[in-house]
Amino acid sequence: MSRERLYLFDTTLRDGAQTTGVDFSIEDKRRIAELLDSLGIDYIEGGYPGANATDTAFFANPPKLQHAHFTAFGMTKRAGRSVSNDPGFQATLQSGADAICLVAKSWDYHVRVALGISNEENLESVAQSVRAICETGTEAMVDCEHFFDGYKGNREYALAVARTAYEAGARWVVLCDTNGGTLPHEIERIVRDVTEVIPGTHLGIHTHNDTENAVANSLAAVRAGVRQIQGTLNGIGERCGNANLTSIIPTLLLKSEFAERFETGVTPERLMRITQVSRILDEILNRAPNRQAPYVGEAAFATKAGIHASAILKEPETYEHVKPESVGNRRRVLVSNQAGKSNVIAELERLGIQIPKNDERVARLLEEVKEREAMGYAYEGAEASFELLARRLLGEVPRYFSVDSFRVMVEKRHNAVGRLVTVSEATVKVFITGEDEPIWSVAEGNGPVNALDRALRKDLGRYQKYIENVELVDYKVRILTGGTEAVTRVLIESHDKVTGARWFTVGVSPNIVDASFEALVDSINYKLLKDGAQVA
Repeated sequence: MSRERLYLFDTTLRDGAQTTGVDFSIEDKRRIAELLDSLGIDYIEGGYPGANATDTAFFANPPKLQHAHFTAFGMTKRAGRSVSNDPGFQATLQSGADAICLVAKSWDYHVRVALGISNEENLESVAQSVRAICETGTEAMVDCEHFFDGYKGNREYALAVARTAYEAGARWVVLCDTNGGTLPHEIERIVRDVTEVIPGTHLGIHTHNDTENAVANSLAAVRAGVRQIQGTLNGIGERCGNANLTSIIPTLLLKSEFAERFETGVTPERLMRITQVSRILDEILNRAPNRQAPYVGEAAFATKAGIHASAILKEPETYEHVKPESVGNRRRVLVSNQAGKSNVIAELERLGIQIPKNDERVARLLEEVKEREAMGYAYEGAEASFELLARRLLGEVPRYFSVDSFRVMVEKRHNAVGRLVTVSEATVKVFITGEDEPIWSVAEGNGPVNALDRALRKDLGRYQKYIENVELVDYKVRILTGGTEAVTRVLIESHDKVTGARWFTVGVSPNIVDASFEALVDSINYKLLKDGAQVA
């Protein structure tokens, strides 16, 4: 049985750039485009040439794509101007892109209020713009902005805009839920109505996530007949984001309702890279990955309940809706105060620690974990600290160094230009194993923890080469008990800038600085252990 083709359109480089705090450089865009191309995405929207310097330069030197159509975004020509006399439209037309996607008003309210023109003038602008693109031999498509709002307000006009684009030669007419307010049952009903006017093989869907329904709305549109899906990696985008292709793509390939009917440019082999691609994007954006993201999150295939852990190890397929390996992820049986022996054994096996199941040290480790978590530790979120704990119990962690003392001072003072600033300074005294003389390190930071981190990593003697590319990238504090003697838990994420490896360590103390320092020391010890550093 032959399957229908679904086309994937990624707009991370344009819609994703509308995300608060996101600002892509040209090199960022090039790298992301290459990642998307390697997945098998059909269309990659590079941005809006002529609208800003970055996008203009990006299109002047586009990425070399093997699979995807490099697509330019633009607007239909302005009413009252010819195609040749509209600089914005011409910049898009002359971008050299493989395809051009134009945004058009499909809600008569916006035509009247935002554009200030008649409905007929808007239709004429759509038709002339699409024809101009087609005359150059470039693939044309039209995003019908606020289509579902327009349909509810004036069905006949919204359909007229879509029909005009199609009849003018648009390869794709994309129905946009621009404010993200439409629900799945509405999407399916309206799309079915549109397919009476335009064939589904020429229809696309573009949804936003303002009601947490962007993925559901996209899939509902496919069920109703559309054959192109637009979205972004990790669902980034303005306000609450866009449809998340990182969730949509695995669903299309791994869920039988879609997998048996449709095929995409993403093969099962390429799908196994999607977790990696998702995390690389987060790295480019300099933000921590969403641990609970479907399919690709660290917690997507994790469990901490002891009774479930035992069952998962015996029959994982009954507890996981897809195989973690199919999306490049992995099963994680977490170690926590709810854990049983199965959790501990599974985690030890994953870490490559070979120990018989009936070894008394397994029970001792389990008791140690439970006792420490009663004190406030949380190993389910700090795998590196758990591995150190387990290997220390087995005598596999060398004593690389010891901290004799540390001190942190926070001072508010006037700087050289007379501005009142707060300065943190840390001093750390370390003994390297096998050496008699201590190493003293002093460093300033933008806070006590940052100062401690800098001081600890400033000079570690013969181990310095192992940690020179390590940086602290995330820091979380949780107060576990109230009052003036509150117990504080600190979770630190560290990152190797060369290898890309990330690991989490935990520290607990009534003193927040002490808890932070414990996690920092664990982080360095973990890096030395993983790199095979030797004690002289």
